[in-house]
Formats: sequence, structure tokens, C-alpha cells
Amino acid sequence: MNSLFLRTEKRVILRKTLRLFSLTFLALSGVYVQAQQEEVSSTALLNMPIGVSTISHEIYNLHMLIFWICVVIGVGVFGAMLWAMYFHRKSIGHEAENWHEHLGVELVWTIVPIFILVAMAWPATKTLIDLYDTSDAEIDIRVTGMQWKWQYEYLGEGVQYLSELSTSLDEIYNIEPKGEFYLQEVNNHLVIPVDTKVRFLLTGADVIHSFWVPDFAIKKDAIPGYITETWVEVTQTGVYRGECTELCGQGHAFMPVVVNVVEKDEYQFWLAEKKQEALDIAALTQVTFTMEELVERGEEAYLRSCAACHQANGQGIPPAFPALAGSAIVTGPVEAHLEIGVNGVAGTVMQAFGPLLSELDLAAILTYQRNAWGNDMGDVVQPIDVYNYIQAQ
Repeated sequence: MNSLFLRTEKRVILRKTLRLFSLTFLALSGVYVQAQQEEVSSTALLNMPIGVSTISHEIYNLHMLIFWICVVIGVGVFGAMLWAMYFHRKSIGHEAENWHEHLGVELVWTIVPIFILVAMAWPATKTLIDLYDTSDAEIDIRVTGMQWKWQYEYLGEGVQYLSELSTSLDEIYNIEPKGEFYLQEVNNHLVIPVDTKVRFLLTGADVIHSFWVPDFAIKKDAIPGYITETWVEVTQTGVYRGECTELCGQGHAFMPVVVNVVEKDEYQFWLAEKKQEALDIAALTQVTFTMEELVERGEEAYLRSCAACHQANGQGIPPAFPALAGSAIVTGPVEAHLEIGVNGVAGTVMQAFGPLLSELDLAAILTYQRNAWGNDMGDVVQPIDVYNYIQAQ
């Protein structure tokens, strides 16, 4: 009676185990089929995203190949184990064999895995070679990470600009409701054309940063004093978002990557506009502005480029980020203030903004600092003053 009960229980357990394997296999198959049919990034699914670049598609296909090889191995190994445990169980009269070595079996479990590993290594090596092949790029963009913004320079085009977080401080400090792209929107997008191989040359201006866009399947460190390379060829237009993924200081969460992928003719139009914009800003160097104009522009530029360290109220976060309200530098001679704004302070986190900002924006920021938070110096810094100072160095 007990023997019959035990055999019945074992059959029930076996059926449940086989059912679990079947349901798991069907579920994984469904995820794969759904992702293949939709041909979109499958973030909401259980599988890894397909992405929108040629290399992301290659990585995804490699992932699925290795996954199904592992599924076949797992089904074969566990199936053999379950078959052996069920059909050679002690309850139906089987006794354990007592043997130590079998040359044929040892050769099989040595040679077969070698062939499996080679079969897996071949496509994996090809994908790695493609991932690191930055040759034959049509566009080169120098990407510089700094606390806490990105600088993009289109090599050979004369286009260079900063990309900074545009989420308002009111959202960050919960004064206003958080928007749809909270901490994921910037004032200037990185713009590249679709179906074009673009090479990124990455470096850092202060500490190590990391340039990561999940939909592109690229992630590369930006290291001060060193150039690293990666590339992308995006197959779908749209806006794609990423982050700095290297802990780079207290503003680490405030330097997103936003890439706008457009049609080729639209890219050429945008590039022409940026070139003209650079010429227009250069022409403004010769214009004399009123204090009100400079303060208005300076406040906007300060909140975008300086408030992360010195705070919106100018109080800073001493000792790393000194206060500007009542500062001896800000309320002292204009030349000393201009020197720090253009060249930064060696050995500190104070960056040299001369190469980063236009003469107009830098003049506006300095004017704003000298007349905000009770400083009330009553003087102005004109763009031509910044230009002449930089040229004199």
C-alpha cells in the first residue's frame, strides 16, 4: 500500500516538473516571438532590448543565439537527469552501478563542450570585433564629459556646444510637479543623422565620466587626458536618452545624454544653422549691451552652467563650492573675477569656462554674479572685455 502511494506521488511530482519546464519554455518563446514581431526596444519585456543601432541588433542576435544554446543544453542535461532518476529508481528494482572510469563517457563530456564553446566563441568574437571597429566613420564627434555637463564638438565642422540639464530647480526641489523627462532633458541635444556611421571620441575634463545610451548599445568611459573611441549607426529616427554612468561627484545625476537622430537632409540643415549661430554669436562680441540685458541673460546662463556647484542663491556648498554672495573675488577687481571665469582655478573643481562658453555668455554670467545676491557692484563685463582678455593670454 505504501509502495503504491509513493509511486503515485512520484508520478505527480514528475508531471508537475515537466509541466513547469513546458510552461517556462513556452513563456520564453512567447517573449522572443513578441520582441521579434514588434522590432522595438523590449524594455517592458523579460528580454534584453533590441535597440535601434546596427551593433545593438548584432548584440541582441548574439544574445538570443547563446540563450537558445543554453536552453538546449539545459533541457538535455536536466531531461537526462529526470529520465535516469525516474526509470532507474530503486522502487522498481534498480540498483546503483558501482564503476569508477569510462573512457568513452569522459571523451564525450570533454570533446562535446569544446565544440559547443567554439560554436559560441565564433559569433561572439565577430561581434566584439565589430563593436570596436570605429573605422570608415562618416562623422567624428569629440565628446567631453565634465562636472556636470557634456561638450560636443563636430570635428572639421566648426560646431561646438555644451549640453546641460534643463530640468528646473523647482522640479528638483519638489516645488513644482516633476515633468515627463525629469532629469532627462537638456538644453542642447546631440544631433546625428540616421543610417550614418558616427564615431565618438571621448575624454574627460576633470574626473572620469561614462557615456551611455542604452538604445544604441554603447557605453564608454570619458577619461581625463585619454581618448577612448566608440561608434554608432542608428537605423531609426527619434530621440534617445542616456546617462553618465560613472559616479562623478554630487551632480552625477544631473548630466543626462539626449540624442536626436534625424534624416540626413534635416541633419545638414541643422548643421548649417549651428554654423550660422556660431558666426552670429561671434559677431555679438562687438556689441555693447546694457546691464539689464546682461543680467537677464546671465541669470539664465548661471542657472544652467553654475548653479549645480554654487547654488541658485549664490551660497555655494563650502568648502568644495565657495559662496559667491559677498565673495571677495566677485566683489573685487573685475580682472581677478575675469581671470577665474576664463581660466578656472588649478587644483580645484572650478573649471576653465573660457573654452566652454561664448564671450557673450561668460560676460553675462560675470555681470550677473557681480550684481546679484546683494553684491550690487553696479559694473558690467562686456563680451569684448572677455574677448580681449582671452586674446591677450
